[in-house]
Amino acid sequence: MIRRTQTIYVTLDPFLSLRGTVLHHFDQFLAGLEEAEFPCIWMTSLTRAQLDEPRRRLGHNGPFIGESGCGVYLPEDYFHLKSGNTIRLGRFTCIPIAKPQPAAAEALEELSSDLGISAVSLRSLSPRELSQNTGLPPSEAEQIRMRDFDELFFFAGASESNIAKFTDEAALRGLSLQNLGAFWSLSCGADFAKCIRELGGLYDRALRAHAFRVGVATSPLADTALAIRSDPRLKSVAASCDRTLLLTERQRTSDSESPPKGDGDQSNAAMAGVGPPSARAHDEQNSFYLHSPDVWEEVLAAILSRK
Repeated sequence: MIRRTQTIYVTLDPFLSLRGTVLHHFDQFLAGLEEAEFPCIWMTSLTRAQLDEPRRRLGHNGPFIGESGCGVYLPEDYFHLKSGNTIRLGRFTCIPIAKPQPAAAEALEELSSDLGISAVSLRSLSPRELSQNTGLPPSEAEQIRMRDFDELFFFAGASESNIAKFTDEAALRGLSLQNLGAFWSLSCGADFAKCIRELGGLYDRALRAHAFRVGVATSPLADTALAIRSDPRLKSVAASCDRTLLLTERQRTSDSESPPKGDGDQSNAAMAGVGPPSARAHDEQNSFYLHSPDVWEEVLAAILSRK
């Protein structure tokens, strides 16, 4: 039962390896949210097959946003209210944001052929090749390509200029292209912000009040505004949540890291730590050092304070 009015949207991938190992003591944060009875929504590039075991092990029974913002996955009977547009995928009711497969697979093949740039989809690899490219045992590697919406691929011998050309053309065709590190994701319409708004609307209806949305994300940058501008996924979270808490790989050492006041809008300037003391204080309340031994206690305290 949903009892509280805060919902926590967490970018999961930095806290869970492909082998399912919990990183940065993320389980401590989950335990704290469970005690506070705050729903925790995972946002991830992983598939529902990849999440089955971690969800059982970590006791996660809530909704999640899968395949890099392609859809909202709702456990059976989680909400009595229904969204207007849903499909059934395995044990989940899904609100699709992107077009289901094979739309992305066909779009990737067409885009690669039209540009003459080789893009190798994971779906096209043999089991042995898939295991070699992912570094996972065959059974776990197979879960990566069991995708409902997006298509994972890698460039074969493409130059930086060709990749930039590919990226530009994907945008012109209305495709969502995301760099996931080892692989790229292409989909027909993935959007984390839309996912958050769709799910947030269901929470609002269930509670008959606005469910305050808190985004929790990580960045290698210490400057909050710069991190948001440089990461489209983080930008989506910040735009669709009422508050965004950023866990940084680096500690802020001085305000010299912040961009000029004229660069970006006022809200970004405030989050960057530039401007009046009140703006810098706001930034400090919403930014945390990921490698601090007390980071999760600090984040939970910030959530509970709801400042």
